[in-house]
Amino acid sequence: MWPGAVADALARFEWAFRQPGRWLNASPVRQSGLEVEYARDELEEVMLHLPPGARRDLGRLIARIDDEFERRTLPNPGPVNAATVGGWWWSRIRER
Repeated sequence: MWPGAVADALARFEWAFRQPGRWLNASPVRQSGLEVEYARDELEEVMLHLPPGARRDLGRLIARIDDEFERRTLPNPGPVNAATVGGWWWSRIRER
């Protein structure tokens, strides 16, 4: 992790959630590190290294992010490749 990684990850979600429409739009081209799923991976990694109080505080923010992300995406009806899937957020799909 680098200084500002948490702020950057939270800013990516804030930008994505401000976009109009009910569903999150999918990028026509996936760019490693720019998708909100990567930001969620970074937040998960940070949680592993925080002291308990900070972990609880960030966990409350992440819970709200997860709720909104789940609300604005759809379950993937296809098979999930267990070798490539990370957290549950990678098994969600978005509109194009």
